[in-house]
Amino acid sequence: MSKKPERPADQPRDKAGASVVGWLLLGLVVLFGGAYVAAHYVAGDRVPRGTTVAGVPIGGHPQGEAAERLRAGLADKVARPIDTTVDGEPVPVDAAAAGLGVDYEESVASAGGEESWDPVRLWNYFTGGDAFDAEVTVDDAAYNAYLATLDQQHGAEAKDGAVAFDGEEISTTPAVTGRALDPSDTLASLKAVFLADDPATVALETTDVVPAIDDSDVQEALDTFASPAVAAPVSIDFEGSTVKVFPADYTAALSLVPTDGELVPTLDAARLSEAVAGKVTTGAPVDATVQLVDGRPRVIPAKPGVTFDQAQLEAGFLDVVAQPQGQRTLTLDAQVAQPEFTTKEARALQVKEQVSSFTTYFPYAEYRNVNIGRAAELINGTLLEPGETFSLNDTVGERTEENGFTEGYIINDGILVQDLGGGVSQMATTTFNAMFFAGLEDVEHKPHSFYIDRYPVGREATVAWGAVDLRFRNDTPYGVLIQADVTPSTPSSSGVATVSMWSTKYWDITTTTGERHNLTQPKTRRIDTLKCHPNTGYGGFDIDVVRYFEPVGANTEQRDPETFSTTYIPSDTVICTNPDATDG
Repeated sequence: MSKKPERPADQPRDKAGASVVGWLLLGLVVLFGGAYVAAHYVAGDRVPRGTTVAGVPIGGHPQGEAAERLRAGLADKVARPIDTTVDGEPVPVDAAAAGLGVDYEESVASAGGEESWDPVRLWNYFTGGDAFDAEVTVDDAAYNAYLATLDQQHGAEAKDGAVAFDGEEISTTPAVTGRALDPSDTLASLKAVFLADDPATVALETTDVVPAIDDSDVQEALDTFASPAVAAPVSIDFEGSTVKVFPADYTAALSLVPTDGELVPTLDAARLSEAVAGKVTTGAPVDATVQLVDGRPRVIPAKPGVTFDQAQLEAGFLDVVAQPQGQRTLTLDAQVAQPEFTTKEARALQVKEQVSSFTTYFPYAEYRNVNIGRAAELINGTLLEPGETFSLNDTVGERTEENGFTEGYIINDGILVQDLGGGVSQMATTTFNAMFFAGLEDVEHKPHSFYIDRYPVGREATVAWGAVDLRFRNDTPYGVLIQADVTPSTPSSSGVATVSMWSTKYWDITTTTGERHNLTQPKTRRIDTLKCHPNTGYGGFDIDVVRYFEPVGANTEQRDPETFSTTYIPSDTVICTNPDATDG
């Protein structure tokens, strides 16, 4: 029987040694890992020991605390002005107003104040201690605004050259080179000393700013456009005839506009068209309208007209006006000019019948005949489309002698005084009542301050140019034609003012007038002026008028009653104490 080979004597000892080494290594890993975790725990988000930012020690502190320490340590530096000179003149710069600041959190983070497992970060915590610059921030908007102020105070604005027309003359404005601080260089210089321990005075120098339009651009504009434009008239060929349009006629429509470093010829098409239309004979279109003919409303049809092709004029004029003599002719084709308001649109308004009419009477005074008659003339024939608002002031215009008005009595501060347009409120009251019974929407009306007995109580209106208006809106689906007539007064008869509304009836209007209440007593005034109008006073009161709406015809709308509340002040007794006082 053979014998089994014998195991080497040292084999068990090798296995045992390997096991010991393994356990030793594992222990070292655990020990190192524990130490690593402990180091991370100790470092946390603390800034490496010995670290400074802009000279402020913040090492060993957590990030938030370090940021606050940095803020406190830099407070004086941040708040102090920066000493500068601009072209040798001392100018202190407010750093905060110039948009300079410090990002304290980012400054701390950049100095290593961040929580991290990076072994380099942990090593730096225990062995670090470098000096860092703070993270300076710039508010661009604030900086640019501050720099603009410095330029305004210590520099000079660059001014573009210009070319302009004055009739047949040309005026030029020379270019002016400006002076200003360079934004980039100035910012770099300010940032360099912003947080310095012992900052030196910053010497800032302005530099030339070349205008976008210089003298060579001005000369080029003169040579290529402006001078040729006024050298000779432009001929317009239209419908077989030729007319000349002279520089004095058209240069108001020309301008040279700075664009991308050049003076570019630019055309005001509306002004040019107006200038040419004054020379070229055209048949203007006529809008349709509605008028009273033989006492009945009638649609007056629109008429097309003939005009020149404005697109051709606009497209070709700038080129032609810059050409030499002999080549300055522009041919324009004829076009049909359509009216803005067509016959079909006028018929759609359905102005068919009288829907309201109101008459008031006034005593004899020549100024009343003039002013009330002139107001009626201007109001008569007004056509309101659905949704349009009537304004008496806009329609009648300012009460001036040039507009056909004369002086008369008006109410001012509770007494009668003379002024242009006295009496127009008679037409305002008459128009208001015609509107009232037509069922139109009251937008603005103001009763007289004290009651005048020739007007319906609580249903009247006064006007004053630029202050008080009568306005109402046509809130029906039909057009409204306003007719206004005046029969002048005579020494033996009252004047008559009548306003009628023509449309398609939409409402039946009824009204009630309440009792006078809150009665007040007049005062007595003694006036010692040369112009004085004596008056026997009477009391004031409050009164309510209600308007009721009943739909008519195709109208199915229901509308609540409308109340007009009016307060009349007393009409004071006026005694003229000046022996030379006159009523005029």
